[in-house]
Amino acid sequence: MEYRHIYFIGIGGIGMSAIARYYNAKGYKVSGYDKTPSPLTLALEEEGIDVHYEDNIAYVPQDIESTLVVYTPAIPKDMGELVHVQEKGYRVIKRSKMLGEISRGQRCMAVAGTHGKTTTSTLVSHLFMASGEGCSAFLGGISKNYNSNLLISGNDVVVAEADEFDRSFLQLFPEIAVITSMDADHLDIYGDEAHIVEAFKTFASQVSGTVIARHGLDITSKDTAAKVMTYSFGDSEADFWAEPLERGHFNLHWPGGVIEDCVVGIPGWVNVENATAAAAIALTYGLEPAAVKEALASFAGVKRRFDMQVKTEKCIYIDDYAHHPREISAALSSIRESYPDMKMTAVFQPHLYTRTRDFAPEFAQALSAADKLILLDIYPAREEPIPGVTSEIIFNDVTAPEKVLLKRAELMDYLKDEPVELLVTLGAGDIDRFVEQIGEMLKERHE
Repeated sequence: MEYRHIYFIGIGGIGMSAIARYYNAKGYKVSGYDKTPSPLTLALEEEGIDVHYEDNIAYVPQDIESTLVVYTPAIPKDMGELVHVQEKGYRVIKRSKMLGEISRGQRCMAVAGTHGKTTTSTLVSHLFMASGEGCSAFLGGISKNYNSNLLISGNDVVVAEADEFDRSFLQLFPEIAVITSMDADHLDIYGDEAHIVEAFKTFASQVSGTVIARHGLDITSKDTAAKVMTYSFGDSEADFWAEPLERGHFNLHWPGGVIEDCVVGIPGWVNVENATAAAAIALTYGLEPAAVKEALASFAGVKRRFDMQVKTEKCIYIDDYAHHPREISAALSSIRESYPDMKMTAVFQPHLYTRTRDFAPEFAQALSAADKLILLDIYPAREEPIPGVTSEIIFNDVTAPEKVLLKRAELMDYLKDEPVELLVTLGAGDIDRFVEQIGEMLKERHE
């Protein structure tokens, strides 16, 4: 690449910040804009990256020829800096294209799916790192083993989270890929479920070696020239499958035999399923079964994915990024299975007006699995309000024994007086800003 300066518009995003860190580590001058300070942007600043928080073209590098501009589709099209660089003739590309350029010519291990991809791709990268093989990895969350969303290694293996939003994953051409799910989501982009499935099939067609699809997904040899294999939690018809044992342990069956008595370092059946997918990539690549087993046990998880904040005899608090009905259902059932005798209180912040509108009945059904639901107002992200679309269209159909509707600003005061045994916070908006406060409050209460 002939550019000296790489400028990121939306640098604080989880995917954007990983790429910014990558080029900063490679010696490029890196800077960028984000709307608000966050733990991620502060970490970038500590690493020597200039970040500003006002839409001001004065911060954009002046040298057009030597500057590459990278932006995220989450940025509004009329944002001043973005309009400026487009009009002035800078080379401007989306984050997904940048990731595609990085991975081209390397051995790409990709994880796609409407849910499960962040934990699974972080697991894959941990299997490669802990086994000594190594990899570079661009993750959609902060790995708790490495405290980063970026790993850099000297070999040519790149682990990438293949994001279906805005069809980003079609910039990737992996050697081995997992597909965890193809549920309806991002209907503001795809229109309907058929077009989502079509995009995943196109992604599968771009894989050169092996596609490993969750058992039951409609991915066949008609869709790709790659070898098609399957994985499953509990279904022996799959090529890779986890046979559940007691206390979260499992036997991992694969075409090369059985890896007995495996355990993942974080609880929940959903993480055994994710581990099976990650192990399928690692074993297909050629990592040793013993190394895979050892690495699974030392996996510490991902921040905001089944993320244990408080664990005492009287109180458990888990934070999770789940923001789609299927994800919420999987998270709550995994948590319920792990702690069957505790009263579960779930706090959920819906993400996007369109997603709330498109899946209100499914959200209500999934959230009804809690003993008590605390439902917050919608986090709009990039969207303008839609008339008639509020959290109430979910709330009205929730059948949990107890439920309450709150504004975001009311949450902490409400929780101060709320006796909780098993608390779960869910959502992809800014609910994560409360996690530390809630954790500290519960620890003080149960000391």
